[in-house]
Amino acid sequence: MRDLTAYLSVGQRRWLVVVGAVIIQFCLGAIYAWSVFTGPLTQPLSAGGDYGFSARQTAWIFSAGLATFAVVMVGAGRLLPRYGPRLLAVAGGLVLGAGYVLGGLLGASFWGQFVGIGLIGGAGIGLAYVVPIAVGVKWFPDKKGLVSGLAVAGFGFGATLWVKLAGSWFGGLLQTVSLFGLPGVQSVFLLYGATFALLVLLGSQVMLNPPPGYAPVPAAAPLNGPGLSNAGTVDIKNSPAPPAALADAPREYSSSEMLRSGHFYLLWLMFCSTALAGLMVIYSISLFGTDALQMSQAVVDPAEATRIAGTAMAWYAIFNGLGRIAWGGVSDRLGRKWSLFMMCCFQAFIVFSFFELGAAASSLIIAAAIIGFNFGGNFALFPAATADYFGSANLGRNYGWVFLSYGVAGIIGPQIAGYFRDMALVGDITTWQISFNIAGGACVFAALLALLLKEQRH
Repeated sequence: MRDLTAYLSVGQRRWLVVVGAVIIQFCLGAIYAWSVFTGPLTQPLSAGGDYGFSARQTAWIFSAGLATFAVVMVGAGRLLPRYGPRLLAVAGGLVLGAGYVLGGLLGASFWGQFVGIGLIGGAGIGLAYVVPIAVGVKWFPDKKGLVSGLAVAGFGFGATLWVKLAGSWFGGLLQTVSLFGLPGVQSVFLLYGATFALLVLLGSQVMLNPPPGYAPVPAAAPLNGPGLSNAGTVDIKNSPAPPAALADAPREYSSSEMLRSGHFYLLWLMFCSTALAGLMVIYSISLFGTDALQMSQAVVDPAEATRIAGTAMAWYAIFNGLGRIAWGGVSDRLGRKWSLFMMCCFQAFIVFSFFELGAAASSLIIAAAIIGFNFGGNFALFPAATADYFGSANLGRNYGWVFLSYGVAGIIGPQIAGYFRDMALVGDITTWQISFNIAGGACVFAALLALLLKEQRH
């Protein structure tokens, strides 16, 4: 850490924390690339497939990763004060990498992938995910929404890289790579596992909390003067008045106190409802896009339909990252309550329309991008709202409890999509409409819950 920041002021170091956060989240977002693997995994053995998994089996691997991610994140929040952010991020990177490597070596069966990618890989994400958010909010108490979005933007952007590398760039790793004689899916798992471990280790080196008494200097303030240090921070002891960010700080809640608050349950139910829709689309976009394009005869060639669906997933991931930044910045100005309400309403409208929009290549891609943009907003708005209502000091612990809703949504959303896809008759794609109607209804429910939130100064 000293080598990286020796020539930086304390105020400048907070931007280096953002860079490290993006690098870490870039790797953790690989779980959102799962859709690129569902096609090869569900190809029947009789048609030359290597695995012959059902749609529900691939959904279970994805759901296991999401649920384990959320559950482990609760424990990670409790470990964070004890072991510090850097060590926790390192542990997360090593566990994530190990999960994908094991998924590559042992993933010839459903259970091999379920354990390696789902359980172990998900645990690695859960260990590391909370670190950039908790550290970033402490460095940026004046921009909680924006920095929450920046800190997790890499999660969405990273999925684009992992999707395109596996599916199409440079010929597509799924088609061109064979390590130790393993099929494409397992070979990509091996390669990704090693890459994730190295990159997270790099990003973890700048994951340190700010010094005691740190508060950002107001933009118009001189770098030296009464109450100010030349390090770019506010000297609270000698300052003539408390910094506004500290003066307006909310009461700091412990996790047990938060769990007795009605606002916790509002946030929990809202996050679960909106995440259900986003995660359903992430899981199903490759399968649904391929089905819809072919059934509408917009695309005749199955390979071309798969390629277009992969492009839709890539744009979903790009806009997922942009949405985290944009919604976070909007909420710092508009407020969390109304930002959450608007996001849920927009999402409900587009998800209800997704079945019809999937019938053409251009509208499939545009709709996927909009859904990704709104879904990304969850990961800026909900940690910022948690900090607003329950304080920043215990955000690592408290947000883990809110984030459990994401794990529940990660089971419900993909399983609904997998169930209705498996039950469809050959040549019938209308069951997809049932899935998307359920997801749209969940977003409407979340929007109504947002109206019950109390306005909070942030």
